[in-house]
Amino acid sequence: MKIRITYRLFLVILAAAILTVLSTFFIMQWSVEHGFRRYLHNVEQTQFARLAVRLESGYAAQGGWDYLKNEPEQWLRLIAETFPQGHPRPPEEQPQGGPRPGEHDREPRPLLPPPMGHPPREIGRMFLLLDGNKQPVFAPAEIPADTTLKPLQYRNRTVGYLGLLPHKRLTDDFQRRFLKDVQSALSLIAGTIVLLAAGFALPLANRLVRPIKALAAATERLASGEYTTRVPITSTDELGQLARGFNSLALTLEKNDQTRRQWVADISHELRTPLAILRGEIEAIQDGIRPTNPDAIDSLHGEVLRLEHLVNDLYQLSLSDVGALTYRKVELELDALLTGVLATYRPQFAAREITVAATILGEGTDVVFGDPERMRQLFVNIFDNALKYTDPGGTIAVRLTYQSKLAAIDIEDSAPGVPPGDLERLFERLYRVEASRNRAAGGAGLGLAICRNIVEAHAGTITAHPSSLGGIWIRIELPLTGRC
Repeated sequence: MKIRITYRLFLVILAAAILTVLSTFFIMQWSVEHGFRRYLHNVEQTQFARLAVRLESGYAAQGGWDYLKNEPEQWLRLIAETFPQGHPRPPEEQPQGGPRPGEHDREPRPLLPPPMGHPPREIGRMFLLLDGNKQPVFAPAEIPADTTLKPLQYRNRTVGYLGLLPHKRLTDDFQRRFLKDVQSALSLIAGTIVLLAAGFALPLANRLVRPIKALAAATERLASGEYTTRVPITSTDELGQLARGFNSLALTLEKNDQTRRQWVADISHELRTPLAILRGEIEAIQDGIRPTNPDAIDSLHGEVLRLEHLVNDLYQLSLSDVGALTYRKVELELDALLTGVLATYRPQFAAREITVAATILGEGTDVVFGDPERMRQLFVNIFDNALKYTDPGGTIAVRLTYQSKLAAIDIEDSAPGVPPGDLERLFERLYRVEASRNRAAGGAGLGLAICRNIVEAHAGTITAHPSSLGGIWIRIELPLTGRC
């Protein structure tokens, strides 16, 4: 049988309360009984010392113990006078501010009542009296070894011994009744605390479990695809942190779902365009509207190349996402690689009358640890974008500089530019600024996304900023050898 977490918490809290109460009960019971016995022992010792003084005075007055041997009743009467009957004064009757003047001079009142209900003869059995030679005057046949003996002095010599027989249990009904009342009070307190703990444990368990139930229900909705599900944050403790973590997870899943849907829609749209063109031109040729000549074949070939390029980009991007894109890193001179890629694009820039201003520094000792082919693909994608999206007659500036631990590549182009709010989105898949850098110029919006994956695989960063030339400024930072 499964026990609900509410009842588990209830049982745990209740068990903890019961264990605490029982431990406190037994400790208090032992402490009270032990303290009470110690208190009785101290009182007995006080009365014992007083009885010794009276015996010493009697010995001095009578000159020996014969007066007690001849009249045993005097022994019992002496004990009864030392332990007078009566109860101690209640606390509220004690004078405030300490004792009254002269009060210390009077005979002190008894601290506890005598063993009420016991005849004087029975009280006398608690004490024994020995003479100076430790011969019994009043004593049992066998004296226990742990009997307390107090020497009785007269003129600096020991004339006798007063003994207090040990007793292992309380012999007074009043004393036993007192301890029983204390134990009853402790039992009542313990029972009351347990009942109160049981009364508070169930509401407390419900309160603790309520946010967990809400999280469980929200998790079921999230698992069913309701990514807009959120849970309220009602505390700052661990449950509140769990709720915030759940909301963050739900938000991430919601964004990922939106990205996935947009990704599928964009890919479908990108694939439909070249396929529609191919279908239209092929049907035109089939219907005889367009003659089958080299121009028609070149047009069909161009659309196939465009479609192949898009599929290759998607494949490269998917490999990078799953970590399957291979990298063969070696120490390479970045200046030579960048100069070589730029040299292949200079004729194309010249054809569009785009001026190239290059400042590429290198001393042969500044190298990075990277894959030459992937780095070449990185620069090719960036120069492709610059070639497609820079107006004829514009300018492209390329700079390579070295810092203490980084190599910085800056590539800027002239107008048209990109709104500042769209700069961060340039590295998203299939994203294009339709106002100026649109599909008519070619490309599917995957080049910069691939560039970002390549740079991050080399432990670097790539960012986009507004360019002083009027276009965009792409900045790449790569760690020098041994830093990635």
